[in-house]
Amino acid sequence: MPMLDAYIPTGALTPAAEQQLLSDLTDVLITNEGADPTNPRVRSIAWLFVHRPEAVYVAGSRASAPHYRFVASVPEGQYEPERRQAMVRDITDAVLDAEQGAHERDPGRVWVFTPEVPDGTWGGFGQIATLADIATLATGDPERGRAYAEERLAARRGAPVAV
Repeated sequence: MPMLDAYIPTGALTPAAEQQLLSDLTDVLITNEGADPTNPRVRSIAWLFVHRPEAVYVAGSRASAPHYRFVASVPEGQYEPERRQAMVRDITDAVLDAEQGAHERDPGRVWVFTPEVPDGTWGGFGQIATLADIATLATGDPERGRAYAEERLAARRGAPVAV
């Protein structure tokens, strides 16, 4: 259940390029969370929120080229160091590709934050949703969802996996 807050300055991209970017970012989020981006159930819980800053200032002056900020939040246990790095790289590349050469290809204009939301603090459907709940929703199988969550969280916390 990845969530992305995408800060895309007004007018930074053409409407067609932005629409394609948002579709590409959905795939990036799902893939780097370790799920299948073609799974409709998984896609239905990958949400992107677009924020429209009118202006971005760098060093106290209005930036001459667009600057972007992305916050890719996932439930605790979903990021491994490789997934976290891939998320940053893939979002950066997708944004710079979406500019279609309108500006110098500078990855320093794209900042990506990758927080994990502690298990038991993600809210959805009017209640707390644990990683097991989210995995069950994605897979449709409560036993598989529970086992997945136990394994991911045990690995994250350095605890032995319950058998």
